[in-house]
Amino acid sequence: MWILFAFGSAVFAGLTSILAKCGIRKTDSDAATAIRTIVVLIFSWIMMLITGSIGTISSLSSKTWMFLILSGIATGVSWLCYFKALQLGDVNKVVPIDKSSTILTIILAFIFLGEPITLVKGIAVVLIGIGTFMMIQKKETVDEPKKPKGGSWLIYALLSTVFASLTAILGKVGIEGVESNLGTAIRTCVVLVMAWVVVFVKGKQHTIREIPKNELGFICLSGLA
Repeated sequence: MWILFAFGSAVFAGLTSILAKCGIRKTDSDAATAIRTIVVLIFSWIMMLITGSIGTISSLSSKTWMFLILSGIATGVSWLCYFKALQLGDVNKVVPIDKSSTILTIILAFIFLGEPITLVKGIAVVLIGIGTFMMIQKKETVDEPKKPKGGSWLIYALLSTVFASLTAILGKVGIEGVESNLGTAIRTCVVLVMAWVVVFVKGKQHTIREIPKNELGFICLSGLA
């Protein structure tokens, strides 16, 4: 059964990237992240109400709240950087770098949590790294349209990877006895506040009214995915 859930997660993760890319062709990435987070928040709270986990919120310790908030901040930074990277770069280059957070997470877990790295796991990490490098080094063919060169997308993609790994480590260290839907809902609240603060601090709130309807639809669908 876990294989089916894992496969479903992979499918919807892929759909999220494609839908997000379609939704930020003309839309500012920070505004898109803020809107998408609203959709994610609504969906996560609906799931929490369905599962009945909202009743356990009063039993959370102060330590758990602290790490939920910290992991929410890390998630928010990761999402903001990821959407910016998608807006500036190609999906087939940004996504492999973002997913390579697995490598950094394994290394951080070894350093801070003392989790062992077996020979098989070490080989897998190396292979993931090689595969990621080969994908981002894909050469343009003659038929491909030339795009403006720039490495800023790579910086945002790497930052997305770092903060995605921190999210996992913070969750492992301090979040205990929290139902998954409840944890997701609380973290998404933190991300929502953070995303809209970024929008207003950067003075981008006016861009929300200028979002094309078709791109708004794709942004909302990426939140559902």
